[in-house]
Amino acid sequence: MSNLKISIIGAGSAVFSLRLVSDLYKTPSLQGTTVCLMDVDEGRLDAITTLATKLAEENGACIRFEKSTELEQAVDGANYVINTAMLGGHAFLEKMRAIGEKHGYFRGIDTQEFNMVSDYYTLTNWQQLGFFLQLARLMERKAPGAWMLQAANPVFEGTTLIRRHSPVKMVGFCHGHYGVLEVARRIGLDPEKVDWQVAGVNHGIWLTRFHYAGKDATPLIEAYFNERESWAPENPFDDHLSFAAEDAFRFYGQLPVGDTVRNSSWKYHYDEPTKKKWYGEPWGGADSPSGWKWYQQSLEQITALMAQLTRLVQHNPTQNLSELILSQVEQLPAVFMEAKKLLDGKQLSGEQHIPFIDAIENNHAGRFVVNVPNSGSIPGIADDVAVEIPALVDSQGIHPEKLEPGLHERVRKWYLAPRIQRMEWALEAFLKRDPSLVVEFLMRDPRTRSYEQAKGVVEEIFGSGKDVHEPK
Repeated sequence: MSNLKISIIGAGSAVFSLRLVSDLYKTPSLQGTTVCLMDVDEGRLDAITTLATKLAEENGACIRFEKSTELEQAVDGANYVINTAMLGGHAFLEKMRAIGEKHGYFRGIDTQEFNMVSDYYTLTNWQQLGFFLQLARLMERKAPGAWMLQAANPVFEGTTLIRRHSPVKMVGFCHGHYGVLEVARRIGLDPEKVDWQVAGVNHGIWLTRFHYAGKDATPLIEAYFNERESWAPENPFDDHLSFAAEDAFRFYGQLPVGDTVRNSSWKYHYDEPTKKKWYGEPWGGADSPSGWKWYQQSLEQITALMAQLTRLVQHNPTQNLSELILSQVEQLPAVFMEAKKLLDGKQLSGEQHIPFIDAIENNHAGRFVVNVPNSGSIPGIADDVAVEIPALVDSQGIHPEKLEPGLHERVRKWYLAPRIQRMEWALEAFLKRDPSLVVEFLMRDPRTRSYEQAKGVVEEIFGSGKDVHEPK
């Protein structure tokens, strides 16, 4: 029996938190764990506590739940802190986007070359980066020796920032690498039999090895591109083999994986018609106005469903939650149908957090894709820059795999180098709290037509603009 304390920060994100609880009750070696659910929104916190407790009870899990609106209480004595919090929520992100578009920046100023994901804000969400450091400092005092498992965006900037400025043990996670399995499925291969590796930075990873039956299967990807005549995405996030992915594959010589397809050249992103050309009709990818609206409406639908389930359970404690989920799941958009995994006694959610904890605590070694300091894994990248690579994890820690083969030179020089430079600029602006650096950032943006335009949008975003210095 485990006596661990796992704290989930930002636990009001009900679907994500229930995935973790589901994985936990399916992991016998972690029974006895205390899970502290923390969120500043009491209503959402009560809801997730109700659903998580009910789900664990119905599946006979020995898990104890606590809830708190206080960060310090949640962190105190924790062994693992899973950070999924997004300060300000989507409302803040949309406010920042609206100001950017008002000044002529389509999809907002945080939409940047190689960083197009619509909730991956690095220029304007300084409160998010500040929270990452606040949490790390709190862990140093209240949970020395604990692991921080970073799930909240921006993972690339966040993991690099914390590892540079705090001694806490930390690893970043994302699930974009599962795009490899979708690629295999689409070209007719059994995903479970593919031997693969990916490497890069978060939301900027590339397929370096793709073997099937002992042979390089990359030619099968090229054959798929050569033979297909059109591209019709199933949903806005279905871009693994889009025209944008094909174009990047032909230029870089390796296939972009997961959100990397979204985080690409301006070539694909100048305006909505351009997005539709490269990512397919009718949305133009997840980060177009219509694609992101689809995502927001899907989230609203899921939130309403979770609230409905909570009310039913609270009003009738004998009601079986598992039966309720099965009766309601067909209402969800197809991309969110993984809700059924919650009730599968053997299938895990795909999130890596609980298996990682099990590997560290119980030496149940496993293969993970992790965000950790480079430390020589990818040539040409500084050791203290966080990279996303496959690794073996056991009770002795994280052991990165040797990348065989490695990333192509063109990926390293034309994609990763400028993306890493943008990360460094964003972190410098944040650490110095200097909006004038954001102005300089925007002067390299093709949407900028004048210094006054860039200065104006930064002044409105950051307030008075007193720190935006005029040239001497």
